[in-house]
Amino acid sequence: MGKLLPAILGLIGLAVGAGAGAFLRPATDMDTPQGTPPLFPTPPHMADTPLTYMQLENKFIVPLVSEDRVRSLVVLSLGLGILEKDKDTILFQEPKLRDAFLEVLFAHANAGGFDGAFTESVPMDALRRALAEAARTTLGPVVREVLIMDILRQDA
Repeated sequence: MGKLLPAILGLIGLAVGAGAGAFLRPATDMDTPQGTPPLFPTPPHMADTPLTYMQLENKFIVPLVSEDRVRSLVVLSLGLGILEKDKDTILFQEPKLRDAFLEVLFAHANAGGFDGAFTESVPMDALRRALAEAARTTLGPVVREVLIMDILRQDA
């Protein structure tokens, strides 16, 4: 009986751990609705106005730091959905917009947003929404959407 008790306790612990893991696992793409509603819906009087997409010229480089050293770099290219008439506004305000985007990207990195399977739809949608909110706060209704054109994580 003394040799059987540790085996029984081990099996019970394994079953409880498997049950807890199944219960607490993150939602998959199948568990979430397809797509997310736009953060800033297009006003009805602009619904027929086509958007112009422009890519920001320089890439964004975000260091991932742990224990006081850079362990990875994330490189992103971002694009903006705007009206054609607002292109000059974006070009003049790009430094201010880049600063706001970097603030969001650093906060996302420090919260662990680029760890693990960071390209799944839920973390990417959260990042897109945060970037769109930063763009809207910085430039007002000029930016209709933010696109993540390229993303790469290079581990050190």
